[in-house]
Amino acid sequence: MIEHLLLGMAAPLLLVLARPLPLALRILPPAPRRGLLRLAQARPVGWLVFPPLAALIDLGGLWLLYRTELFALTHHHPLWNAVVHAHVLAAGLLLTFSVCQLEPVHRRWSLPLRGVTLLAAGAAHAVLAKSLYGSPPPATAFATADLHTGAQVMYYGGDLVEAALGAVLAASWYQATGRARAHRRRRSVAGRTPRAATGLRSRTTAANRTALCHETSRSYTRTSLSADTTGPTSTAEPSGP
Repeated sequence: MIEHLLLGMAAPLLLVLARPLPLALRILPPAPRRGLLRLAQARPVGWLVFPPLAALIDLGGLWLLYRTELFALTHHHPLWNAVVHAHVLAAGLLLTFSVCQLEPVHRRWSLPLRGVTLLAAGAAHAVLAKSLYGSPPPATAFATADLHTGAQVMYYGGDLVEAALGAVLAASWYQATGRARAHRRRRSVAGRTPRAATGLRSRTTAANRTALCHETSRSYTRTSLSADTTGPTSTAEPSGP
């Protein structure tokens, strides 16, 4: 049980947090990089990481493994054991990737959808652990103490990993809202700046017109006063002999 918990939940979370796709896009040559980017942004990949579908693949595989005779089959056939382990890792990666969505994919699903999917997957995982606490997988014979210990590891270990997934989801929501708030603030400042500049220009033009009118009025007054003070110039006629 510890092996499946590490392989199907803890390892996928650590791998997704390492963000291997951006790292591969940085180190690959141009041609493989373009191919990988086209694959990541393809429409089928966007639907494959649809959170409810990814949860169905992951949790459905776990229920099929532990509630049928498949678990007993893996103990007797190494090939089936390898196939089951590969499926557990791939399905865990798919669910973790669809919930976190830290990579550049074709479509990013909404935060409420990913949060509800995480809660539903956690509930299904807890119910499966409780069912194993009460009854072992079919065609197996486990001691009661071993069965209870395995179920408890699955229950509480799954809760820890799901809480870590919830923390990653909350951090992405915080970053997204912070970026949106900063974008709205920049747009608001950019919208106020032209209006403020237009108002300043209008006030400056009005002040210039007022100053020009005052200067014209003062010039006209000085001219009138100068004319009144000087008066008309008279010429004396010469007297006779």
